[in-house]
Amino acid sequence: MTPEYGRAKFLGHLEAEIGRAKAKCPDARYVGIADEAQGNWEFLERHTDVQVTDFWHAAEYLGKAAVVLYRGHPRTKEAWLEEACHRLKHDVGGAGWVLKQLRRLARERPWAKGDEEVQRAITYFANQSGAGRMDYAGRVAVNEPIGSGVTEAACKVIIKQRLCGSGMKWTEDGAAVVLSLRTLSYTPERWDEFWSKP
Repeated sequence: MTPEYGRAKFLGHLEAEIGRAKAKCPDARYVGIADEAQGNWEFLERHTDVQVTDFWHAAEYLGKAAVVLYRGHPRTKEAWLEEACHRLKHDVGGAGWVLKQLRRLARERPWAKGDEEVQRAITYFANQSGAGRMDYAGRVAVNEPIGSGVTEAACKVIIKQRLCGSGMKWTEDGAAVVLSLRTLSYTPERWDEFWSKP
């Protein structure tokens, strides 16, 4: 999401684009992918048919917890992490399996009981799977996305490549104009629509 000072304006533009997309493809199934930020879910629940916690974000939580749970045993850690990520992605109920593993390992390892990274991972998986946003096997089975990487890559192409070059400085208004034109140019129909306005 955008910084608070531009949030309302940004969301207005985003909702207008969502409206245009839904008008063009009214029968499409809309999937919303995000991290754990509550504001993301409230927005996505209004505009998408299904909401999914970004898989790679979940794997990152697992990785940080695994470092603590398997400290001093890098090979065992890697093997467990690989199995946990595989089950999370491919097994029905994979998030539940991961959550049980995290809780069990935290109980069994005295050094992990109160560890912040382990507790964060447990809370994260409990909250996200409890909200029904970690059915990765179900999403994969119907060829729906489970990660936001494509969108993040598009943001890098649209924004970072244009605004963050060596020595570049922008005013907020100048950057907004350039980005508006840049996004239009990457969408031929919208570009033509823009130029055909009276």
